[in-house]
Amino acid sequence: MKTNFTIRMIAVAAAAILVSVINPLKSVAQTAPIKNIVIVHGAFADASGWEAVYKILVKDGYHVTLVQNPTSSLADDVAATNFALDRQDGPVVLVGHSWGGTVITQAGNSDKVKSLVYVAAFIPAVGESTLDLVQTVKDQPKGILPPDAKGNVYLGKSTFQETFANGQSKEKSDFMYDSQIPLTVKAFTDKVTDAAWKSKPVYAIKPSNDETIDMGLEDTMYKRANAKVTHVTGGHTLFMTQPKAVAAVIEAAANGK
Repeated sequence: MKTNFTIRMIAVAAAAILVSVINPLKSVAQTAPIKNIVIVHGAFADASGWEAVYKILVKDGYHVTLVQNPTSSLADDVAATNFALDRQDGPVVLVGHSWGGTVITQAGNSDKVKSLVYVAAFIPAVGESTLDLVQTVKDQPKGILPPDAKGNVYLGKSTFQETFANGQSKEKSDFMYDSQIPLTVKAFTDKVTDAAWKSKPVYAIKPSNDETIDMGLEDTMYKRANAKVTHVTGGHTLFMTQPKAVAAVIEAAANGK
């Protein structure tokens, strides 16, 4: 009897030691900062505009992947984003600008994505398209030209700097205009089928002077997504003019702050 009792006590003690070792390791694993960042650009631009943010994040020890999405349809852009996510070797912070917000809302359902960062971005709900959101406000964006024969939508030259490239130099604005990538009508009307912000932490950056997305609409979308909002001085492409501030929010998301 005494021997059996001693054996049982030894077993209990061993189990307690094992739990004490495992639990701290588990806690560390759960609170460890995320090191993979995937960034999805918006319409009318490509990923190269994120170079300044990229350099800051890489210098700070992050592994950054920039998606060159075709902006041809929601499905195509989600596929391009999922391809980038599949290449990551661990958990990811997924970042989207403008139209890229619609893309990360759908692509963010990947198990690898642990948090979402919306930068002056659209945040549709299930069953909503980007156009649906735009049409909820009275004042429509300036300078969007009618679709061409192939269904591509461009921004006009006369209002490009005022709206999309607000805060950029004229020289930079002219370059951005001449290198713009169109958004298709299909992409603009495709509806989200599964909104990742419903189940994952959301961070959002609101510019002080966004002339592309209605700022009241941004407030509505950010509130609905229960986003932790950071206000940053700048226009719609503030990730180019305020890279340190934008990188700081991304790093906060990576560290769960």
